[in-house]
Amino acid sequence: MNLPVPQPFYHKLSHSLIAIALILLGIYLGQDILVPLAMAILLAVLLRPVEAWLMRLGLPKAVAISIAVTLAVLVLAGVAILISMQLSDFSDEWPKLKRNINDAYRDVRRWVRREYSVSYRQQDQYLKNAQTQTLENLKGAETLGIVTGPLGSLVLLPIYIFLFLYYRAMLLHFIVVLFADKYKAKVLDIVGAIKAIIQSYMVGLMLETGAVALMNSIGLLLLNVQYAILLGVMAAILNLVPYIGGLVATALAVMVTFINHPDGYTLAGVVGVFLTVQFIDNNLLVPLVVGSKVRINALVSIVGVLVGGALAGISGMFLSIPAIAILKVIFDRVEGLEPWGILIGDQTPEQENNNLFRLRKRRKKPTEES
Repeated sequence: MNLPVPQPFYHKLSHSLIAIALILLGIYLGQDILVPLAMAILLAVLLRPVEAWLMRLGLPKAVAISIAVTLAVLVLAGVAILISMQLSDFSDEWPKLKRNINDAYRDVRRWVRREYSVSYRQQDQYLKNAQTQTLENLKGAETLGIVTGPLGSLVLLPIYIFLFLYYRAMLLHFIVVLFADKYKAKVLDIVGAIKAIIQSYMVGLMLETGAVALMNSIGLLLLNVQYAILLGVMAAILNLVPYIGGLVATALAVMVTFINHPDGYTLAGVVGVFLTVQFIDNNLLVPLVVGSKVRINALVSIVGVLVGGALAGISGMFLSIPAIAILKVIFDRVEGLEPWGILIGDQTPEQENNNLFRLRKRRKKPTEES
């Protein structure tokens, strides 16, 4: 009886790299379809307990799903109304902001002329060329797709969520029967772990976002910063993008504050508030309410966020962390993929509870005894 010849490592590695490249290419080319579907899956898993609770009250499945989706839409609409009210107040101050911007613009022009010997006429010509190029880009045929694409996805998102919840049993059954019967228990275990991680991540993310918005707003209100609630809420929303969002939120708050409060003490206070909130968020909130089940090291998180942004923009950056967490669940439970799970995880071989560390200790023990 001839036993199958094991494939060499480079053969397996080449197949893995080709598969990864094809998957990334598919995500990049089909992001307009795949990203809304991925968002709908996350929100559907989040709303599943609400649907189950409504069904226990005796409501039909379709009605329970409709109510759950409607409640989610109302919550998002409430947040949008709050931000729009703050933006309307912001627009009332536009004449004052315009004067401040013009003053800052003149100061910058004088500084450029003094430091780089660039005349005002040369600066005007450069700005005119940049404005012309920007207008030409906006007149392109792709501009309409850039504007209408997110709006179309936003309209389709509740429909996707409803359909995912309604056909949930059928989709789970498809995943199970896709594999051989001997893998049924492992597939169910993976699906259950993925569901638990997504629910834990999404609920924790909502709690974290609310806490960050509250702390940001309180800190900015104590500094008497204009549009404190708007800046606090927008910073919390930007914080949904790991690592990079916090930096963008801080820069945005400093820029807006500089227009109305150019003194150094207020600017330093704003930076101090955001740094303090980020410290509390990264060292207390994230490990407590978000990272309890999503165990990913910082290096993989940052690289994953950058790759997600390159593939699908802001939405890809947001989806990168749950996608990596799902991959870790699969890697940890599929034979032959365990090393990739170790690479993604946040445990080092020096930690006592790590299987690799225990294996190393067992191998060293006979040598130590001898």
